[in-house]
Amino acid sequence: MITLVVPDYDQALAFYRDQLGFALAEDTDLGAGKRWVVVVPPGGGGAGLLLAKAVTPEQAARAGDQTGGRVGFFLYVDDFACEHARLLAAGVPFEEAPRCEPYGTVAVFRDPYGNRWDLIEPAP
Repeated sequence: MITLVVPDYDQALAFYRDQLGFALAEDTDLGAGKRWVVVVPPGGGGAGLLLAKAVTPEQAARAGDQTGGRVGFFLYVDDFACEHARLLAAGVPFEEAPRCEPYGTVAVFRDPYGNRWDLIEPAP
């Protein structure tokens, strides 16, 4: 599991669950406005994301810039064309058109906070 700092739990769920299609694995109220919110990629493969609400100014400043502008997250898919079309229809903002690389078909998108992701179908 990987921690992803976000400004708001419900806003993060609206993107990761409703737009990207991640499954909600857990949403436990811990009291005092804190929750344990975990989403997992479609199909259940790969690492889950712990959506952690920023509670300090330092944490809030890092939401969306946890990797200094580099692509820091990778969403692997079996059918790039289908998933790319689905995500575009769901309003996911892509930075570029799909491209073919030696390692597979890829396109970069951003989450609502500015974190950069690769949507990637590995080469056979």
